Amino acid sequence: MNRKDLDPASSPYAPLGIQLRRFRDAVEMTQSELGKAISYSDAYISSIERGVRRPSRRFVELVDEYLNTGGTLALMLDQLEHSILIEGFPEYAEREAEATALRFFQIGVISGLLQTPEYAAAYEQAPVRRGTVTQQQADERMRFLLTRQQRLTQPSPPYIHAVLDEWCLRRPIGGTAVMVGQLAYLEELAGRPNMTVQVTPIGLGENRPFAHPVTILTMPNRSLLGYSESHQRGFLERDAETLAGWAREYDRLQAEALPLAASLELIRVVRKEFESAP
Repeated sequence: MNRKDLDPASSPYAPLGIQLRRFRDAVEMTQSELGKAISYSDAYISSIERGVRRPSRRFVELVDEYLNTGGTLALMLDQLEHSILIEGFPEYAEREAEATALRFFQIGVISGLLQTPEYAAAYEQAPVRRGTVTQQQADERMRFLLTRQQRLTQPSPPYIHAVLDEWCLRRPIGGTAVMVGQLAYLEELAGRPNMTVQVTPIGLGENRPFAHPVTILTMPNRSLLGYSESHQRGFLERDAETLAGWAREYDRLQAEALPLAASLELIRVVRKEFESAP
């Protein structure tokens, strides 16, 4: 990749990747040479330097030690993870990028992977107005989200089964025009061969299997990983017995949700309600 094409604003992890390249250049090592020294592939190192992948903690610590950086890369990773993302989410995002299938249930807001840029921007601006995050942090979160969404347009995207609570469709994020565009985008996504979108109606009430948003990842070796979060912290679940329970509850959720055609019709109905709103 041409060096002048590296853009420090292209993703939250791009500055770390650029710094890694500078350290490597300073000792005149190729990506292959560095990879051989620390037991990582040159393709992995390339993805880190281009900022398209979150580096693992082990990787940055090995590089820091081998290139004698004084812990610079680990410090940069700490700053990134604590400034823009809740605890636990960076590790989840790394595994999400490897997953072959994603099943998730969302309450109250459209799932990040399915958001339009306008919807995402409106959602991220609210904490800026409240003073809980800075504009820079909001911008970094946006860039990170757009980087994650790139997987949906790759030649072999993961299979996604999204179940959205009806309130996700009706909660007015960003105003009428933003919601119309977001719901139209959901309709388009629902037509893709690798995407299934269902809606759980409000009337399901207490029979809804999950009380909180959850994600179940299927990894390349067919193992499962789960993810859920509270207001300030995310949790990556690895316990096989727990995940088996999540999978059973997700199967129940799919059965309780509206069928595919009825889900798509509800999305259209809500979109038209926004379009006709005064």
